[in-house]
Amino acid sequence: MYKALHVSETGQLELVKKQIPTISKDQVLIKVEACGMCGADLSDISGENQFKRVPGHEVIGRIIALGENVPSIWKMGQRVGVGRLGGHCNECDQCRQGAFVHCTNQTYIGSNQDGGYAELMLAKATGLVEIPEGLESVDAAPLLCAGLATFNALKKSGAQAGDLVAIQGIGGLGHLALQYANKMGFKVTAIGRGEDIACYVKKLGAHIYIDTNIQDAIAELQKLGGAKLILTTVGNSSVVSPLIAGLEPKGKLILLGAGKDPLSLSSGKLVVGEHIVQGSLTGTPYDSEKTLDFSLLANIRPEIETVSLEGVNDALQRLKAGDVKFRFVIQMNA
Repeated sequence: MYKALHVSETGQLELVKKQIPTISKDQVLIKVEACGMCGADLSDISGENQFKRVPGHEVIGRIIALGENVPSIWKMGQRVGVGRLGGHCNECDQCRQGAFVHCTNQTYIGSNQDGGYAELMLAKATGLVEIPEGLESVDAAPLLCAGLATFNALKKSGAQAGDLVAIQGIGGLGHLALQYANKMGFKVTAIGRGEDIACYVKKLGAHIYIDTNIQDAIAELQKLGGAKLILTTVGNSSVVSPLIAGLEPKGKLILLGAGKDPLSLSSGKLVVGEHIVQGSLTGTPYDSEKTLDFSLLANIRPEIETVSLEGVNDALQRLKAGDVKFRFVIQMNA
């Protein structure tokens, strides 16, 4: 038996004991050491058909059992991670093109497959990430989602060293995006709210801070000549849509915040400025390993607060209220 938090009939998380699962031929069994808590977990927990689902998709642990068809690169006792994408099938049309993040047979950890709010977890071999020595498990966990999403988007954006890059939203994703953007050599502008975080964003890597409580973000970006890239972590379309006017000609707006409302864009400004609006979806396990390697090399770490399994429900309430700076991480031996 092992301890896990699953969604109860009331829609809340309940601490229970579960039977140790049987692994299939392409899976491993992981003893979880740490699991990050993401804003998306709130949606997973409150979603439909989630009864008895275990959330959590920023998982670090060690392999304690191997399926018979698991590749030899994965060993007993090896420290591995699992992110949102549960592992590609290697058979569908997307996989055959090498577009593993768009695999049509992929599960989503914590959503339609049990995740890491538990002492043990099953994982498909194609979803595994090797964790480098030198990264503590509690620090590595948020990098498998918030870190991967921001690092990958910046790396593939087309922006080059010296370009003006703006980060909108200084939270769980944004505080990592600022660090990555600085270490990549961009001229980094943070867009947030409140004078209280001005010094903090500078320490994270921002060269310029635009406080939207007292400044017009678009006007300030235009004074700087426009941004080559605006990376937004905000899901509110009414806040994101106007940003297109803050881009330089041929500049790009990349969306990481998955809001439900449609964007409202001026087709005239889009055409005249030759702007690009693009979404970015996390990345492959290989991309995750590059994110971790760069984080270790550049000394980038998430700002975290650790909690035990027993403390998760309280942490979720604080996460819902925005009362965390900047990520909660479940530490199994806490």
